[in-house]
Amino acid sequence: LALVQIKEEPKEIQIKQESIQVFPVIVSVRTESPTPQTHTEQPQEPALRSNVSGDGGPNTVQTGEKPFRCAVCGRSFSRNDHLKTHMRTHTGEKPFRCSVCEKSFSRNSYLINHMRAHTGEKPFTCCVCGKMSFSQSNKLKKHMRTHTGEKPFRCSICAMSFSRNYELKTHTRTHTGERPFRCSFCAKSFSQNNLKTHMRTHTGEKPFRCSVCGKSFSVNYTLTKHMRTHTGEKPFRCSDCGKSFSENENGTLTKHMRTHTGEKPFRCTFCAKSFRHNGNLTQHMRTHTEEKPFRCSVCEKSFSRNSYLINHMTAHTGEKPFTCCVCGKSFSRNDNLKTHMKTHNGDKPFRCCVCGKSFSQNGNLTKHMMRIHSNDQLV
Repeated sequence: LALVQIKEEPKEIQIKQESIQVFPVIVSVRTESPTPQTHTEQPQEPALRSNVSGDGGPNTVQTGEKPFRCAVCGRSFSRNDHLKTHMRTHTGEKPFRCSVCEKSFSRNSYLINHMRAHTGEKPFTCCVCGKMSFSQSNKLKKHMRTHTGEKPFRCSICAMSFSRNYELKTHTRTHTGERPFRCSFCAKSFSQNNLKTHMRTHTGEKPFRCSVCGKSFSVNYTLTKHMRTHTGEKPFRCSDCGKSFSENENGTLTKHMRTHTGEKPFRCTFCAKSFRHNGNLTQHMRTHTEEKPFRCSVCEKSFSRNSYLINHMTAHTGEKPFTCCVCGKSFSRNDNLKTHMKTHNGDKPFRCCVCGKSFSQNGNLTKHMMRIHSNDQLV
């Protein structure tokens, strides 16, 4: 038997005044004798179910059918071209190459977005403020949330919401304690992706340079704060007293507001005393634990506060950095200078409850009580 393949061209068939495209079909002819007999395969119904490339017809979108399945991970798709694009996540294929920097991408849309980094094109403009333009539509979508207040990403633990998914991921680590970013030098771990910034403490890299004085910084926001020393800008303003601040790092303005509200959110678990700042609570806790983490490198004496250590070091160095502006006398500690200044301004805040005599220093009052009134019976 001889098998002959005959390929017919597409043709138009008129059915009920509707034009239907009939795709190429194969006609098989079997010859057993000089007189051939033909058998023609009929088109599959419905005709729109398939197409030439096998990408899946419109019905797969309408029905939700996903006949194209990834052999690696099992994920299914409604179109074959979607499967082909997906397969590149497994093969690593990146057929779309930038003609400028030769960087490659797995999708053409990624290449188009990337090219705008070279051309500077920003076709997506905010219709609300009209000031911000973006090279990608998803960046505009994120920006719009600053106007709408939309926060679609919600924490499943504390129900706090965020406008961006990465903010939710970062927040979730405060619950889980996860620190996935690890330094290869000191093995320190981070919960946020600021490992790159941390690495500069090892490399000494300072890529952010002040255009005024030439000083360099390892972090961009540090440069931003530094620039305000040149411009005098203080953008953070208290709504109660009008006082302004050049920075809000570590909640500077928030901490200041507590002087108006009286809020003391940091509470000691031993004595229930409360503080406005967490640092003050940390220092206070050492009065209970007797921890003294600041040690003198000369005599090894330890202190509960770093400021106490600094004052102590002047006993070894002989340094007296605090000078009286009236008589020029110098002191190793600032509190000693403050006490001395009372001899010039006549301030005597310490008053004897027996005879009414006043003193500029509490120590002098104590001596007075011992010498003059030690035998007196105080009421």
